[in-house]
Amino acid sequence: MKGVDELQRLLKKSKRPRALTGAGVSAESGIPTFRGPGGLWRNFRPQDLATPEAFARDPKLVWEWYSFRREIIAQAKPNAGHTFLALLENEKPDFWLITQNVDGLHQDAGSRRVLELHGNIWRLRCTACPKYVEDLRVPLATLPPKCGACGAVMRPAVVWFGEALPEGTFAKSWELAQTADLFLVIGTSGAVEPAASLAREAKKNGAVVVEINPEASALTGVADLSIKGESGEILSRV
Repeated sequence: MKGVDELQRLLKKSKRPRALTGAGVSAESGIPTFRGPGGLWRNFRPQDLATPEAFARDPKLVWEWYSFRREIIAQAKPNAGHTFLALLENEKPDFWLITQNVDGLHQDAGSRRVLELHGNIWRLRCTACPKYVEDLRVPLATLPPKCGACGAVMRPAVVWFGEALPEGTFAKSWELAQTADLFLVIGTSGAVEPAASLAREAKKNGAVVVEINPEASALTGVADLSIKGESGEILSRV
């Protein structure tokens, strides 16, 4: 496959590789993409539910959608792309994985140096107190779930439209982009900011940017090497 040999060479040479992953990686494990075809649920678009305003109006409805997503994710397994990135972490002591995905499949595959830009669907946080918990139950005992500390409604610990990314997580990601010598962009449309700006920042600071995606994206023009195809197939060849 065109580009695989070049990527192998770049990976062998790299001392500070980073990877940014998006919904395309999870889609290969059977998790529908956020904006993909058939993205409607009960006549609602995800963009209409993943907002603080929607949660304030109807927390039970929003939680029903997240419960539906949790059920799908619970059936999913890491694919070859997830496995490759976990192995790369073992080979490269300064490798870091930055993900826009909230499903936890990278950790299931064995990755530990993971920065979750958009949070994690398996974690809940209280809307009234600092309580923050992991809850892997499918389905949850009650919808909406209540805080065990104060009794208030809990929400998914994910980033919604109109909300800022976790400050410390993005700051660390930005620093890693600036110090990268190789920056992999895998399975992302490059349309979501500020995540997409990480690839541009890496390029500005001298990193070689490699894109792996079935189709051209908003970051294809930034990439020094663009490999067309599904990440699991390409990375398993690498």
